Amino acid sequence: MRTRNFVALALIAAASTGLYSTHASAAGKIDCEMRFNLSGWAAIYKHAEGNGTITCNNGRSFNVHITAVGGGLTAGKYKVENGKGKFAEVSSTDQLFGSYAQGEANAGLVKSGTAQVLTKGTSTLALSGAGEGVDIGISFGKFTITRAK
Repeated sequence: MRTRNFVALALIAAASTGLYSTHASAAGKIDCEMRFNLSGWAAIYKHAEGNGTITCNNGRSFNVHITAVGGGLTAGKYKVENGKGKFAEVSSTDQLFGSYAQGEANAGLVKSGTAQVLTKGTSTLALSGAGEGVDIGISFGKFTITRAK
Protein backbone atom coordinates (compact mmCIF):
# COMPACT_ATOMS: atom_id res chain seq x y z
CA MET A 1 0.00 0.00 0.00
CA ARG A 2 2.85 2.42 0.78
CA THR A 3 4.29 1.81 -2.69
CA ARG A 4 0.99 2.82 -4.30
CA ASN A 5 0.80 5.96 -2.15
CA PHE A 6 4.36 6.91 -3.10
CA VAL A 7 3.71 6.28 -6.79
CA ALA A 8 0.45 8.26 -6.65
CA LEU A 9 2.20 11.22 -4.97
CA ALA A 10 5.03 11.16 -7.50
CA LEU A 11 2.56 11.00 -10.40
CA ILE A 12 0.75 14.06 -9.04
CA ALA A 13 4.09 15.86 -8.89
CA ALA A 14 4.86 14.74 -12.46
CA ALA A 15 1.46 15.95 -13.65
CA SER A 16 1.97 19.36 -12.07
CA THR A 17 5.35 19.54 -13.83
CA GLY A 18 3.43 19.10 -17.09
CA LEU A 19 1.35 22.18 -16.26
CA TYR A 20 4.52 24.24 -15.93
CA SER A 21 5.76 22.81 -19.23
CA THR A 22 2.61 23.96 -21.05
CA HIS A 23 3.04 27.46 -19.66
CA ALA A 24 6.74 27.42 -20.50
CA SER A 25 6.01 26.37 -24.08
CA ALA A 26 4.25 29.67 -24.62
CA ALA A 27 7.45 31.43 -23.50
CA GLY A 28 9.62 29.74 -26.21
CA LYS A 29 10.45 26.59 -24.30
CA ILE A 30 10.84 23.21 -26.01
CA ASP A 31 8.61 20.26 -25.06
CA CYS A 32 10.53 16.96 -25.05
CA GLU A 33 9.61 13.43 -24.00
CA MET A 34 11.69 10.31 -23.47
CA ARG A 35 10.85 6.60 -23.81
CA PHE A 36 13.31 4.28 -22.10
CA ASN A 37 14.21 0.82 -20.79
CA LEU A 38 16.36 0.51 -17.67
CA SER A 39 17.67 -2.35 -15.56
CA GLY A 40 19.85 -2.46 -12.49
CA TRP A 41 20.67 -3.70 -9.03
CA ALA A 42 21.28 -2.30 -5.58
CA ALA A 43 23.12 -3.46 -2.44
CA ILE A 44 23.85 -0.24 -0.54
CA TYR A 45 25.32 1.01 -3.85
CA LYS A 46 22.81 1.37 -6.72
CA HIS A 47 23.63 0.97 -10.42
CA ALA A 48 21.30 0.86 -13.45
CA GLU A 49 21.79 1.29 -17.19
CA GLY A 50 19.49 1.58 -20.15
CA ASN A 51 18.66 3.13 -23.48
CA GLY A 52 15.99 5.43 -24.77
CA THR A 53 14.84 7.95 -27.33
CA ILE A 54 14.09 11.62 -26.72
CA THR A 55 11.69 13.36 -29.11
CA CYS A 56 10.97 17.09 -29.08
CA ASN A 57 8.25 19.29 -30.54
CA ASN A 58 10.88 21.14 -32.61
CA GLY A 59 11.38 17.98 -34.75
CA ARG A 60 14.64 16.85 -33.12
CA SER A 61 15.11 13.37 -31.70
CA PHE A 62 18.03 11.68 -29.97
CA ASN A 63 18.98 8.11 -29.12
CA VAL A 64 20.32 8.17 -25.58
CA HIS A 65 22.15 6.06 -23.02
CA ILE A 66 21.06 6.28 -19.39
CA THR A 67 23.08 5.54 -16.25
CA ALA A 68 21.73 5.84 -12.71
CA VAL A 69 24.12 5.49 -9.76
CA GLY A 70 23.77 6.23 -6.09
CA GLY A 71 23.66 4.82 -2.64
CA GLY A 72 21.59 4.54 0.47
CA LEU A 73 19.64 1.96 2.40
CA THR A 74 18.54 -0.06 -0.59
CA ALA A 75 18.75 -3.59 -1.99
CA GLY A 76 17.33 -5.49 -4.95
CA LYS A 77 17.30 -6.10 -8.68
CA TYR A 78 14.83 -4.50 -11.09
CA LYS A 79 14.02 -3.46 -14.65
CA VAL A 80 11.71 -0.86 -16.17
CA GLU A 81 10.37 -1.41 -19.67
CA ASN A 82 8.77 1.29 -21.82
CA GLY A 83 9.27 3.98 -19.18
CA LYS A 84 8.24 7.55 -19.95
CA GLY A 85 9.89 10.85 -19.17
CA LYS A 86 8.69 14.43 -19.64
CA PHE A 87 11.18 17.33 -19.62
CA ALA A 88 10.17 20.78 -18.37
CA GLU A 89 11.82 24.19 -18.48
CA VAL A 90 14.04 23.35 -21.48
CA SER A 91 14.97 26.16 -23.88
CA SER A 92 17.71 24.26 -25.75
CA THR A 93 18.12 20.56 -26.55
CA ASP A 94 21.63 20.78 -25.05
CA GLN A 95 19.93 21.05 -21.64
CA LEU A 96 18.50 17.52 -22.00
CA PHE A 97 21.90 15.88 -21.50
CA GLY A 98 23.88 15.60 -18.29
CA SER A 99 23.27 14.51 -14.71
CA TYR A 100 20.03 15.03 -12.82
CA ALA A 101 19.75 14.82 -9.01
CA GLN A 102 17.77 11.76 -7.98
CA GLY A 103 16.07 10.75 -4.75
CA GLU A 104 14.02 7.60 -4.56
CA ALA A 105 11.98 5.52 -2.15
CA ASN A 106 10.89 2.16 -3.49
CA ALA A 107 9.35 -1.13 -2.50
CA GLY A 108 8.32 -3.82 -4.92
CA LEU A 109 8.01 -7.58 -5.25
CA VAL A 110 7.78 -9.12 -8.74
CA LYS A 111 5.75 -6.27 -10.34
CA SER A 112 6.87 -2.79 -9.37
CA GLY A 113 6.56 0.78 -10.57
CA THR A 114 8.43 4.02 -10.34
CA ALA A 115 7.55 7.68 -10.51
CA GLN A 116 10.13 10.37 -9.85
CA VAL A 117 10.82 14.02 -10.53
CA LEU A 118 14.52 14.75 -11.15
CA THR A 119 16.20 18.15 -11.33
CA LYS A 120 19.18 19.64 -13.15
CA GLY A 121 19.52 23.37 -12.67
CA THR A 122 16.18 24.87 -13.67
CA SER A 123 15.23 21.83 -15.80
CA THR A 124 13.15 18.96 -14.47
CA LEU A 125 12.50 15.44 -15.72
CA ALA A 126 9.40 13.58 -14.56
CA LEU A 127 9.80 9.79 -14.93
CA SER A 128 7.25 7.03 -14.70
CA GLY A 129 7.40 3.38 -15.56
CA ALA A 130 6.41 -0.15 -14.66
CA GLY A 131 8.53 -3.23 -14.52
CA GLU A 132 9.49 -6.19 -12.45
CA GLY A 133 11.99 -7.10 -9.79
CA VAL A 134 12.54 -7.23 -6.09
CA ASP A 135 13.60 -3.96 -4.51
CA ILE A 136 13.27 -2.05 -1.27
CA GLY A 137 14.91 1.01 0.20
CA ILE A 138 15.73 4.68 0.01
CA SER A 139 18.53 6.00 -2.18
CA PHE A 140 20.04 9.20 -3.53
CA GLY A 141 22.26 9.67 -6.55
CA LYS A 142 22.41 10.88 -10.09
CA PHE A 143 20.56 9.97 -13.29
CA THR A 144 22.76 10.73 -16.32
CA ILE A 145 21.60 11.02 -19.93
CA THR A 146 24.19 10.97 -22.74
CA ARG A 147 23.91 10.73 -26.50
CA ALA A 148 24.08 7.11 -27.70
CA LYS A 149 27.16 6.25 -29.74
